[in-house]
Amino acid sequence: MEKKKRGFANLSPEKRREIASRGGKKAQEMGVSHKWTSETAKLAGQKGGSIAQAKGAGHRFSTEEAKIAGQKGGSTRWSKER
Repeated sequence: MEKKKRGFANLSPEKRREIASRGGKKAQEMGVSHKWTSETAKLAGQKGGSIAQAKGAGHRFSTEEAKIAGQKGGSTRWSKER
């Protein structure tokens, strides 16, 4: 017997994305959203990277690749918003 989808699982991916977007915007408006500092973002990235490496799913960056990726990350929309 196949399980019937209920709640959010029954919605289309576009509708779920729309609802999540509204929730995120409201949280920021209310001042209850997470505020990322460069330090907390760095720590989160390191944690995610170390977990991926431990699972064997992480990309093995050369020193040059890591340098280029870091430069790209620093010049994304975050720097444009400030």
